[in-house]
Amino acid sequence: MARKVPEEELQAIEGAVRSLAEPASIDQIMTALGGDTPRRTLQHRLKILVDDGRLQMTGERRWARYCVRAPEGQKLVATETRIEPQGELFIPLSKSAASIQQYVRRPVEARKPVGYERAFLEGYRPNETAYLSAKERAHLRKVGTPQIAEQPAGTYAKQVLTRLLIDLSWNSSRLEGNTYSLIDTKRLIEFGQQAEGKDQVEAQMILNHKDAIEFLVGEADEIGFNRYTVLNLHGMLANNLLADPDAPGRIRHIGVGIEGSDFHPLEVPQAIEECFDQILATAAAIIEPFEQAFFVMVQLPYLQPFDDVNKRVSRLSANIPLIKANLAPLSFIDVPKQTYTEGMLGVYEQNKMELLKDVFIWAYGRSAARYAAVRQSLGEPDPFRLNHRESLRLVVAEVIRGRMNKEQAVAHVAQWAKEEIEEADREQFREVAEGELLSLHEGNFARYRVSPNEFKEWQKVWGAAATAAQN
Repeated sequence: MARKVPEEELQAIEGAVRSLAEPASIDQIMTALGGDTPRRTLQHRLKILVDDGRLQMTGERRWARYCVRAPEGQKLVATETRIEPQGELFIPLSKSAASIQQYVRRPVEARKPVGYERAFLEGYRPNETAYLSAKERAHLRKVGTPQIAEQPAGTYAKQVLTRLLIDLSWNSSRLEGNTYSLIDTKRLIEFGQQAEGKDQVEAQMILNHKDAIEFLVGEADEIGFNRYTVLNLHGMLANNLLADPDAPGRIRHIGVGIEGSDFHPLEVPQAIEECFDQILATAAAIIEPFEQAFFVMVQLPYLQPFDDVNKRVSRLSANIPLIKANLAPLSFIDVPKQTYTEGMLGVYEQNKMELLKDVFIWAYGRSAARYAAVRQSLGEPDPFRLNHRESLRLVVAEVIRGRMNKEQAVAHVAQWAKEEIEEADREQFREVAEGELLSLHEGNFARYRVSPNEFKEWQKVWGAAATAAQN
């Protein structure tokens, strides 16, 4: 009897096809999946998806091409109507999205000056109004739901955290004009190495993202659409980047403008505070996680509640319901900067979100495919390490920063376990923590949030002790 193909594997293929700009060949799909799926296996699974009506196929044999059916009521815009910057990917647009794009590509002086329309927010009714259709939400849930048993909030994000830190930090920073490459970002996050010839502001932006993502994932049970979460997100993302050192984590009291737009955000501090609280209350009341995610991607930057860094806050805030519901995170992989910016301009100047919505749906399909493939390659994580991840990080970091030798480290870990870990887990915790200390090297210490200098100084003590023991 033939083995039933897991739904998660089919979703990964479907997401890979969706992420490609146009009807794709088998070779293109294999590349999008990471090149690990055997050709005959992929052909078989593509046939299943076609037979189920989830994909469309044109041509035969080596000329076969695959695409995802366009959502009902949408048409793909002809390529010649699009002007994409060289090197950026094509996102299929609905007719209404293309119309928005056409408008915001006019010179600023040819577009109508507008101010903040409070009615745009107040007209939204949680679980009655919907920016995403039922069909769109169902599609997103299909591609973003992993085949795992029910687990604590944040489990999925923790499983792919190493990859997520790099992907989301890089892509969100890239959308702000950061010039770090993906490799540069990886070296900075994993080894603390700044890229040569780059402004320190760029490194700070990426490291701020890393801190904010770790906060969301590590505090999955506590985060939500409340002032604590969103203000602290801004505090982390804006750290050491604003002219006013008191501005991170605080609602603005100054007027701001939008580059390349004649949109004028609110300027009255009391009104900004009121709308900010209303956005949070509305988002918290929405039941459906993808609607929540997209709502904050629209409304938070439209309000511009902070001096700067508003879009970055909205992109990470969009991940809050996804992390809590153990859905695939949204890391904005390959999202064209120009198309994303135009989507935001459509919200600012016309209160229309169709262009941004097309970007959101396309981006999520691409992200979901990425993390389905990542999880498949990782296998199942050790549940004990997963449950005690933060405690292990803290105790190992204390050993490093304290420049402890092996004898001191063993005693410190034992005392930590006695004070912080339940009795039933103490012995295993000690073994795991000591094992992590013994396996530390220059390629894996950054996950403990210690600096390269701190690690080098500790190595001198640890290495000296090891040498003495051998002699």
